[in-house]
Formats: sequence, C-alpha cells, structure tokens
Amino acid sequence: MWERLRRFSALERPAQGFFLRAVVLLPLVALSLRWRGFRETQGALQRFLSKANPEPDATLAIKHAAVIAHMVNAADRHGLVHPSCLAKSLTLWWLLGRRGIPSHLRVGIRKEKERFEAHAWVERDGTALNEADEPHHHYAAFDASLSALPPEET
Repeated sequence: MWERLRRFSALERPAQGFFLRAVVLLPLVALSLRWRGFRETQGALQRFLSKANPEPDATLAIKHAAVIAHMVNAADRHGLVHPSCLAKSLTLWWLLGRRGIPSHLRVGIRKEKERFEAHAWVERDGTALNEADEPHHHYAAFDASLSALPPEET
C-alpha cells in the first residue's frame, strides 16, 4: 500500500487529478451502462462536455491524451472495480472531451470459435489511445465513430 501511495505522490498534479477522476468515474460509467444502456450513458456524459474548452495545441494535446489514457488504465488496474472495455473507453473519451481534445469512441466485432465478441477503444488521429499492444486490430470496426452519431429520437 505504501508503494502505491509513493507512486501516486510522485505523479505530476494533473496526472493525479486524472487518476482520481477516473477512479470515481469508471464504476459510475459501468453502473450506468448496466442500468441505463449505452445511448443513455453516452448522452449523459455528452451533456457534461463543455463546448468552451478549446483544443490545446497539437503537441500539448498529444501529451495530455497519453497521460489521460495512462491514468484511466492505471485506475482500472488499481481501482475497486474492473469495468468493461466500453466503460473504460467511455471514461477516456469523456475525460479527453473535458480537456477539449477531440477523440472517437470505436467499437469492433469479431467471430471467435463460433462466438461473436466485441471490443471498444478510443482513437485520436487514427491511433488507439487505450491499447498498449494493438488488440483492436483483430476486430472489424464499425465504419462510423460512435461518439459522432446523432442521438436517437424518442
């Protein structure tokens, strides 16, 4: 436990904030997905994205995106719950959006031994941010980014 606290204290202040936000947000997004479904969860998150946050310059955006993705993965590893890739990707997508960094939520499918499997990840400029070893390449991604689709009409 002391080692974890020491590592957390060694992080820069912004990274600490991203980690704490992700630790809180991951279980909330996972619960919302289970109870309300994808569209309702994404819509709720979308309502809290500020249009006023300008995108930082390209170099800073790349740095921030990498730090945020790393902190979401760390929060998944060290948090109390270990949500699905969809919950992690929605969390990352939202945290990036709050910083004014545009990204795309992607979902892909594959058939593995007579079973369909799905996977979610976040892309920025064609690069997956929350994938260390590129497992998303084994999935056929839907053509449209889910973060760019219009909300359903009720």
